[in-house]
Amino acid sequence: MNTYLHLRAVHPSALRNSTTWLQRLFEDDWDTVRHRIDRHREEMLDGHYLDHELLYAGAQVVLGGHPVSHPDPKTSPFLLLTAAQVTRVAEFLTDADFEALWQEAREELLKPYGDTATEPEVQGAFAAAHRDLTAFYERTALYGDAVVKWLIQ
Repeated sequence: MNTYLHLRAVHPSALRNSTTWLQRLFEDDWDTVRHRIDRHREEMLDGHYLDHELLYAGAQVVLGGHPVSHPDPKTSPFLLLTAAQVTRVAEFLTDADFEALWQEAREELLKPYGDTATEPEVQGAFAAAHRDLTAFYERTALYGDAVVKWLIQ
């Protein structure tokens, strides 16, 4: 079973305090999701998304947010970011020096992936995810949108 963190931009006035509504946000077919990703309105991080916490140490809002419990206690909560928080994340990611972030977390990030021979590939994957997250948050902040996230297993 694949695990990934799914992020979706939502206009603040459209947000509902309903777990049923929040869950429906993530029930679209893959073609619809891919279309929104291409427009930087949605983003997904694969099962190694937790490794990004090491990269963005101290900036938990990049991956975190205000939790809204799912009715099924075995299911991950939804995470919400306000438009103001999205703007702060976009500013952080835009201003971040990826190479400096990588060097700070390099040793820990490489541990699950093997020896230093894998470093170019691993670093490239993290750099690509950083670019994608930056584009997603920049576009979302530009529109003044909030973000809903959900760890899907």
